Amino acid sequence: MVKFYSSQETYAYSFPAVTLAYFLRYPNPYATHVLSTDTIARSYDPATQRLTTIRLHLKRSKLPGAVLRLLPKSLLGASATGDTQTYILEKSVVDVKEGWMDTESRNLEWTGVLSVVERQYFKRPDVPDEAKVFKGIEGAARRHGFLSFNKDGKGVKVEDNGETTQVISSVTLHSHIGEAWKRKREAANEAASTTSDDEPPKMGFLRSWGTAALQRNIEKIGLTRAQRSQPNAREGMKVVLERMREGGLVGVLEGMRQDREAILAGRSLLAPLAKPPSDDE
Repeated sequence: MVKFYSSQETYAYSFPAVTLAYFLRYPNPYATHVLSTDTIARSYDPATQRLTTIRLHLKRSKLPGAVLRLLPKSLLGASATGDTQTYILEKSVVDVKEGWMDTESRNLEWTGVLSVVERQYFKRPDVPDEAKVFKGIEGAARRHGFLSFNKDGKGVKVEDNGETTQVISSVTLHSHIGEAWKRKREAANEAASTTSDDEPPKMGFLRSWGTAALQRNIEKIGLTRAQRSQPNAREGMKVVLERMREGGLVGVLEGMRQDREAILAGRSLLAPLAKPPSDDE
């Protein structure tokens, strides 16, 4: 079984502003669980005008109580209360010429228990052909309201020129836990068949529960958390975009600094839009 969740969103900001906000979205008041972000690879193809970036996010998370009851904590590598950290691998491709960005994020921990893949597709609204020809990056920025310029030619803020950016988000969840245990059981049975011991195999934890039922429950729990986290992710992007509109890059960086200091000091930021899932969910 595979669980799937999708949603659509339209940001009242231009495509260049939204793509920049995506790379500057951590930290924000709705993502205080993100501990660090590192860029591990980046390349630009001048022929296709595509920017490819690979980043690694370290996030603090708490395993749902339902998962802790289903599986041994030693298998998940979590503390007794379910507190743990996980790395998220993010790959993004921005097509400056055609005006789209495709992103994919996936967990690197617990993949044997639950694989979570989040995809987002950002698209600039269609524009007339004559408007697609720009003279350099600065011309594109001016055309799309990415930056306004003062008399010295320095970027100040993002203008509200009425343009929007469409975003399609999807989350795919697939539990592989039964597959791994099935392979181990088959290997053990094969090894046992080569011996003269006629003792019947013992019924293990997975067999007593049922592979399919266990997978469905884990995927259902993951889907519930994904549905709860999406509104906060959208609000976090909107906070960054508003900071960019009001204060430009300086405003965004200052907001990031304040958020980071508040997180390290343990001070609360904005109340999250969606109630976080309880330990039993």
